Amino acid sequence: MSLKTGDIIVFERTFTVEDVELFTKISGDEGIHHLTPDEQGRLVVQGLLTATLPTKVGGDNNVLARTMNFEFLRPVFTGDTIICEVKIEKYEKQENKNNRIAIIASFLCKNQHEKDVLKGDFSGVIL
Repeated sequence: MSLKTGDIIVFERTFTVEDVELFTKISGDEGIHHLTPDEQGRLVVQGLLTATLPTKVGGDNNVLARTMNFEFLRPVFTGDTIICEVKIEKYEKQENKNNRIAIIASFLCKNQHEKDVLKGDFSGVIL
């Protein structure tokens, strides 16, 4: 994918109980709310698991991250579909840095009810 300043990338993901269970094993984040279903049978998705949504853009474009800022606005539950919109704020070649490309992006993630759940930004370079 060839990016440019101003591009907007949108994708979505529905989180499952299996996602939370696997992330619990990997991360060690064993908060009771990630292990015990609520009255509706849902688990709370770990914040950093939710934060993998905007980092997908970095992975898809070989970004070596330098900074990542996340603001968690409301819980995400298993069964929720999260729509993530990433806007490329800066994408330019750095002449004095081995011709690497600097990237800065902002993002906003909403649940299926159009409620904001996560926002922030990241920066890095493309090697």
